[in-house]
Amino acid sequence: MTAQPPESAADTATLAPAAPVPADQPVDENLWLEDIHGEDQLAWVREQNARTEELLETADYPELEARILEVMDSTDRIPMVAKRGDWYYNFWRDGEHPKGLWRRTRWESYVTRTPEWETVLDVDALAAADGVEWVWGGANFLRPADGISWRRCMVRLSPDGGDAAAVREYDVEDRAFVDPAEGGFALPAAKGGVDWLDSDTLLVSSTLGEDAVTTSSYPRIVRRLPRGTDLADAEVIFEVPAEHMMAGAGFDDTPGFERLIASDRISFFDVEHSIWWDGAWQRIPVPTDVDVDLHREWILFRPQRDWHFGADGADQDGAGQDRAGQDGANGRVFPAGSLLAADFEAFMAGSREVRVLFAPDAHTSLQSWSWTRSHLLLNLLRDVSSEIRVLTPPVRGAAAAEPESAEQEESADDAAWSPRVLDACPPLHLVESYAVDDEDPAAGDDYWLVATGFLTPTTLLRGTLGGEHAEVKRAPSFFDESRFEVEQHFAVSADGTQVPYFQVGPKGLVLNGTAPTQLSGYGGFEISRTPAYSGTVGRAWLEKGGVYVVANIRGGGEYGPAWHQAALKEKRHRAYEDFAAVARDLVRRGVTSPEHLGCSGGSNGGLLVGNMLVGYPQLFGAISCGVPLLDMRRYTKLSAGYSWIAEYGDPDNPAEWESIRTFSPYHLLRDGVDYPDTFIWTATSDDRVGPVQARKMAARMEAMGIPNVWFHEALEGGHAGASDNRQAAALQARSQTFLWRALTGTLR
Repeated sequence: MTAQPPESAADTATLAPAAPVPADQPVDENLWLEDIHGEDQLAWVREQNARTEELLETADYPELEARILEVMDSTDRIPMVAKRGDWYYNFWRDGEHPKGLWRRTRWESYVTRTPEWETVLDVDALAAADGVEWVWGGANFLRPADGISWRRCMVRLSPDGGDAAAVREYDVEDRAFVDPAEGGFALPAAKGGVDWLDSDTLLVSSTLGEDAVTTSSYPRIVRRLPRGTDLADAEVIFEVPAEHMMAGAGFDDTPGFERLIASDRISFFDVEHSIWWDGAWQRIPVPTDVDVDLHREWILFRPQRDWHFGADGADQDGAGQDRAGQDGANGRVFPAGSLLAADFEAFMAGSREVRVLFAPDAHTSLQSWSWTRSHLLLNLLRDVSSEIRVLTPPVRGAAAAEPESAEQEESADDAAWSPRVLDACPPLHLVESYAVDDEDPAAGDDYWLVATGFLTPTTLLRGTLGGEHAEVKRAPSFFDESRFEVEQHFAVSADGTQVPYFQVGPKGLVLNGTAPTQLSGYGGFEISRTPAYSGTVGRAWLEKGGVYVVANIRGGGEYGPAWHQAALKEKRHRAYEDFAAVARDLVRRGVTSPEHLGCSGGSNGGLLVGNMLVGYPQLFGAISCGVPLLDMRRYTKLSAGYSWIAEYGDPDNPAEWESIRTFSPYHLLRDGVDYPDTFIWTATSDDRVGPVQARKMAARMEAMGIPNVWFHEALEGGHAGASDNRQAAALQARSQTFLWRALTGTLR
């Protein structure tokens, strides 16, 4: 790698951080805006909304919003399905059903161009009947005794699009909720989750009740809720300290492998799993930063940091070296981001026989996996393009042939786990594989493929492992993709790290620095930004002649846990340096120039572009900042912010605040800076990040006399900023209109 020259002296001077704010008494003139639903506060919001709508919702805005809504409401979209028994279920929104239909069909009908759908639940009709603006949150079925007649489920419905949801028992054959007066389960809106323990018992983790909430605003206890029992009277079966992030529990109802599992999520990236074993909770003996997955007789491990296996605790009895492992000072070392497998019962009984199924390298990372009946599918990224590997575990139990020797058994295991690449992944595309129904007697080894690219409408395929796959459905085209091309480039960050990014723009783009360019990124929580088709981007940006860029900066998961951890806490600035490096590379290559370069991001991506605003204002002409974190001094006290201390650090710790304040945009605004045009948007009902930080940032910028900042707050919609397609189209139209007009000099 080639090192990048340091910032010039002039740049360094303009980017000097603001003077430290005392950690115990930071000045905050906008605390009053933290009353989310206060009358004066909402009056301020409405005034801001009117000003922004007057600016943006003019000229061709109505046409753009209508064209985006056409994309979102298109009846030609792929109706993605989940198989339950002989039925294929889908949730669908369109112009006639803005809140959505939960519906189902048979396979023979699904593969036709116009499937015949049976409506299971009409959310629009339910909202009208209940007088509540319900937002669909999914359904969790009770496994039927025969494995075919899936009938009862718990339906999640949010009253405003936030994370808190009501949960109600539903009968898909009767098309009706089960009356609580007749024993039906019904829980009011709260954060948490439910799972079926049996037909008359739920496992409930909920923020309802006394002393039931952690500091992070998530459930602290799990209760066993028999039918007909009030939640307050239900037995507490698992609990965690209030300072931990959350408690959860689930029941693995796989026939022959039934087991009760609980989790103590200590922080966002540390969790301790326990299983109900011989009448008591028994911890699964792995470090808290090792992800665990149980499937039939197997247990899988994915360490988030290098795992010194056998170096401490319950692992000290691990002896010998696995052929795919490495020698460590006290045992084996499995690299972060690898995937390991062991026999579950043997592991719980003390065996430390572990096999490495995947080991990352400098270019390849594991993103997810899925079990079919007889195989394991690994979804990988190789330089942010998909690769799928298929592994076949050895046969256990009565179906297995008796080995003649230990050597023969070892050789059979080696052959069984040997991976092969599934030929399904074109370059610069995302292709994800997952099982159709691993317990279906006839279709247990069937798999779905969902393939997409920046210029490739999403395609759904189905195949059988050991056979072929074929296209089932293809999403429509919403713009003329043939006019554009996708390129991948690598920028060099401040510390010499090469940072990939995708560029989508017109074929034969003239590199004269004038193309309006939208740079998007995220860079947090090990979330990967991958190729994906967007009719909205195509219509709102590419068709106008713009260039769209996605940066794969550190903090994300594109290269596995190490890529994420490189930008944790005090190393946060690496993500911002990466993003700035991509911006500079676009200018260096002649794609655009600062006055024509804008950036956009939401949530943690809002924090990212907020730091571009205050740290790199000279690189951008416009910034669209959505549902953002911005006040990093108080983020742990707002909505679910406490749960993200593992990502950003604890501002109440004076030593950690010293680093956090250097990426807290709310505290880094300063007088005399020529800030780019800025649009900050959020939603009143967002109970994850909340609207408060966006409000305060806009208010402070206005009070400082910064003339080119606009704010908009949707009065519903949750963390997504929208609870239906109409709201989502308006949100996208405002952001895209703002960026385009700002970068082409037509904003005012």
